[in-house]
Amino acid sequence: MQNRNILALIITIIATGLALAINFAPNNTFLGRDVSVRLGLDLQGGIQVLLRSADPDATADEIATAARVIEQRVNGLGVGETVVQQAGNNRIIVELPGVANPEQAIETLRGTGRLEFIDSQGEFLADGAIVRTSSSPIPPPQLLESRNITDPTTLGPIYQSITDGADLDTSAVQPTFSQGGTLGSRPAVSFAFRGESAQRLASFTAANVGRPMCIVLDNTVVSCPVINAALTDGSGIIEVSNEDERTRIFNQLKYGALPVPLVVETSRTVTATLGQESVQASITAGIIGLAVVAIFMILFYRGPGVIATVALLIYTIISFAIYRLIPITLTLPGIAGFILSIGLAVDANVLIFARLREEYRRGRDIRSALELGFVESWPAIRDSSVSTLITSIVLFMFGNSFGVSLIKGFALTLGLGIVVSLFTALVVSRTFLRLVLPLFSDERAWWFGVDRRESSPTVQTAA
Repeated sequence: MQNRNILALIITIIATGLALAINFAPNNTFLGRDVSVRLGLDLQGGIQVLLRSADPDATADEIATAARVIEQRVNGLGVGETVVQQAGNNRIIVELPGVANPEQAIETLRGTGRLEFIDSQGEFLADGAIVRTSSSPIPPPQLLESRNITDPTTLGPIYQSITDGADLDTSAVQPTFSQGGTLGSRPAVSFAFRGESAQRLASFTAANVGRPMCIVLDNTVVSCPVINAALTDGSGIIEVSNEDERTRIFNQLKYGALPVPLVVETSRTVTATLGQESVQASITAGIIGLAVVAIFMILFYRGPGVIATVALLIYTIISFAIYRLIPITLTLPGIAGFILSIGLAVDANVLIFARLREEYRRGRDIRSALELGFVESWPAIRDSSVSTLITSIVLFMFGNSFGVSLIKGFALTLGLGIVVSLFTALVVSRTFLRLVLPLFSDERAWWFGVDRRESSPTVQTAA
């Protein structure tokens, strides 16, 4: 028993220490991972984009598929608590909180993600130039509009496509660096083609060593490198000038091409609907709630109440660290779910302490009463926790299915709070109570929140 208590105490200390290290990490970086607090659109603002299908004949399934691709691209941007949902038959609403580069994000969303290698007939085409290819002779409308081009034929000849974007192996698309040494390396994206595209790329590069071959993404020239050697396996890298460009190209290629071209119908900056004042009010409410619960537990249960308060503080520290590590973007409903979970975290302790009192009043010694308190209260703790977890899962699935991200945030913080509260109640509180049991005596019973009022000599002491 003593070894078990020591092990549980070590686990508690390690978990709390790691949580504190995450919460107070210098520069919000823990082991190379960004652990800064992320706020949702309602608390810090962001951008809202309304995308419309450029194809009037697009089906509902194509729009739904486009929405899923966009959501994957958004996740690749590292933006949390986003809203991606269909609006009508041919529109998609996207909300991105706290985006630092709105134009870059919009370009990532609307790009179709078609990668091609073209035969430029020995020409070095300028980076960023719009070209027509045999696979896409008419560039996307939004691309033409951005350059004020009304007649696509003025763009010049139609270049022969060597590869087909459908043959791109998305599992091979990864951010990397070119092999130019420490000083000469540049951001890059690796790629690989399969099937006929890989064979055509190998044949073309083998026959054109020393000549340029242009890399085109969505009818826009990325670069025109000189072929140094044959790409026999259909793979290579795309060098870019900066990491933002690499992220954009990576997301467009990694998560597949859009089934229909999309144009930006409207784009606007959304100010924080609640803002910093609401964040401060939520923090104040959480501190007040925590203090009220702690005062109640200490006044009503005395010594065990103090232990429950310590467990509650550990619960708060660990929960907040998990939110930062995953990370979970906090919206006001998410903060409400966290505050609600603080109250739920005390429920298990209340059941345990009430049972401990009851067993002690029946004449059991304090150690037996404590162990029976945990054993007898476990079914109620288990059932209440499982029912709350089921509710959280249902809410999360509902929010995920209908694009209601605020509900998802509430369900996620509440569900994680239940899981962490089980650890603090059944491991932390029990360990601390076992460690202070040697201080107990009948004269000190009041400090332990118990008062033997009846004697039951027939009750046997538990082994």
